[in-house]
Amino acid sequence: MSDTTYPIGTPNIPWNNSEKTQWLQLQHKKRDYSQLVVSRVNQPNEFLSVEQYGELNYPPLNFALYLFKSKNWQSDRPTVLITGGVHGYETSGVMGALAFAQTAIAPYINDFNFIIAPCISPWGFETINRWNPNAIDPNRSFYDNSPAQESAAIMKYMASLNTQLIAHIDLHETTDTDNSEFRPALAARDGKINTNWNIPDGFYLVADSEKPAPEFQKAILNSVEKVTHIAPSDENNQLIGVPQEQFGVINYSARELGLCMGFTDAPYVTTTEVYPDSPSASDEQCTQAQVAVITGALDYLKSV
Repeated sequence: MSDTTYPIGTPNIPWNNSEKTQWLQLQHKKRDYSQLVVSRVNQPNEFLSVEQYGELNYPPLNFALYLFKSKNWQSDRPTVLITGGVHGYETSGVMGALAFAQTAIAPYINDFNFIIAPCISPWGFETINRWNPNAIDPNRSFYDNSPAQESAAIMKYMASLNTQLIAHIDLHETTDTDNSEFRPALAARDGKINTNWNIPDGFYLVADSEKPAPEFQKAILNSVEKVTHIAPSDENNQLIGVPQEQFGVINYSARELGLCMGFTDAPYVTTTEVYPDSPSASDEQCTQAQVAVITGALDYLKSV
């Protein structure tokens, strides 16, 4: 492991508003949400309708938030929530959610109701960033009176549905920039000492320690390993500093940490972690790995 300092702020002192503004001024648009995401959301879909569930307001910028919902919604069917782009820089989560909605949903459409929110954090997607413009991590902000507009919007929409979920699948990546940018920035923002972790070479899952559902996680891994490799543990039998619950799976206390996968009462939840920087994994493989997560999870749910 190696430690990396950050060019903004004073060591051991949390950022003030001036330093957060300094950080924001360094962020620039690198890709276009409307072109890469909204245009695909609006493509005709036999099985799914499109709804705008909110809007992010970061003057002078505004981002409309969209999701897919099953056209033939049946109250007696179990409902599955799929989220991507909570961390906007984690590209395959966004593309995987879109790819499932457009290419792989047909065999499951009569078994489940679907809510698919492919890009929770459009500003983060455009700037290739983990945080929102206020230097807040949406994936630590899924709780009442959330400080993150991104988190609050999807929570409000899901509460309005008043439906029970059987599963929530949240699509993420672990990238080399976690060590080169995001962990150093986090430590600087919070006035802490940064210690980088070993980036796992391969795919792994983060389960909820309160409802780990190990057979569910294993079924997902069995599906994903047909597309890409599962990450081996480090010399301490850990992934990102956390002991493995089983091969390829670690557990986090999702609700306590404000994670997206923890905001519902779904009994089956998981957070995926694709590794796009692996020399043996292409962008398309990473997208298809996310699709394999969803299909593996759904196949398991159909069997129980």
